[in-house]
Amino acid sequence: MHIEDHPVLGKQLQAPVKFYFNGQEYKAYKQQTVAAALIANGIKKFGLSRKLVQSRGLFCSRGRCCSCYMTVNGEDHVRTCMTRIDEGMIVSPNLEDPVIRSDRDGD
Repeated sequence: MHIEDHPVLGKQLQAPVKFYFNGQEYKAYKQQTVAAALIANGIKKFGLSRKLVQSRGLFCSRGRCCSCYMTVNGEDHVRTCMTRIDEGMIVSPNLEDPVIRSDRDGD
């Protein structure tokens, strides 16, 4: 659910964009963070914890914890609560350990 007309702030969401989560297309607005766009579309599970394999989601909403880390446009461990949504963005949950970057760098 998007708050399109706030009683104090007025109309904030004016530039609609589409993004993809798990291959499915969703609607968001340019000013939103990735996490806010996911929550507004009813998506609460952002991934799984490594140790206990429990669901992770939005926790602090200010970039201090690691609960909202997801893969965005192929980049692992992106803080979705601090990253603004963009047209055509591809978002994936962190369900397992990320690919080791040393393989890509030839180390």
